[in-house]
Amino acid sequence: MRTDAHIHLWDPAASGYAWLEGAPQPLRRAFAPEELLSALRERGIERIILVQADDTREDTAHMQDLAVRIPQLDPSIRQVGVVAWLPLARPAEVARLLSDPAARAHVAGVRHLTHDDPDPFLLRRAEVGESLALLADAALPLDVPDAFPAQMAYLPELAADHPRLLLVLDHLGKPPLGGHGGAWRTWEQMLERIAAQPNVVAKVSGLATSGDGRGEGIAAALATARRVFGAERLLFGSDWPIAPQVGDYTSGTDAVLRELESWSRDEQEQVLGAVAERVYRA
Repeated sequence: MRTDAHIHLWDPAASGYAWLEGAPQPLRRAFAPEELLSALRERGIERIILVQADDTREDTAHMQDLAVRIPQLDPSIRQVGVVAWLPLARPAEVARLLSDPAARAHVAGVRHLTHDDPDPFLLRRAEVGESLALLADAALPLDVPDAFPAQMAYLPELAADHPRLLLVLDHLGKPPLGGHGGAWRTWEQMLERIAAQPNVVAKVSGLATSGDGRGEGIAAALATARRVFGAERLLFGSDWPIAPQVGDYTSGTDAVLRELESWSRDEQEQVLGAVAERVYRA
């Protein structure tokens, strides 16, 4: 099934979303599935992955409710998975939640907003390492948010320290699409180091809001990702509603989809569905 592996549906009535205070005004509201479903149908998308946008259980519970409701609203969406938040710094609580069927409902992966966390090395802490081992035991991947270069810098070591844990680099690490020379080459080198770890995959998502979002920049980023990861370790996501025109699926994704049309059929099948199925088991 064609999959969008990175969608946000947040609601300030459900959780705090403190980061929205500094976000562009059009993002500071609830986003409902009804705003999105027609765009998914037009592109033949049948499976979606909802991704956490707040480090709270309330945000996760909101997405779990939507995972039930969305197929009822539109049966063309056949599967909905949730990349949930778990309190990684409290491994005993993580273990309890992972053993709770209600807490695990629809959960296909885990993420923490590490790029906003006061501790830039949160994922390297010993107690968090215990939680990451629990995720590996549960066959749940860990999404790592974008924030070039900080979030990318330690990923190779993190992947090496947890070889049984599948790591998902969101948004290709947010490449500096409008940059020249040094910044771009640094991003390429970091991506090469990350791709050298076999337990890391990457999302070709969120690129329209990375750098200046020019089409040629997106094409160059995708070419680099194809070279270092191969299509069998890349997966497509929109990052909706975040886009040059907030809430507009076309402005956020169609440049990526057009570029992917130049790839082979087998490569397209990997990036647009097969890899997401393997990663999220959804």
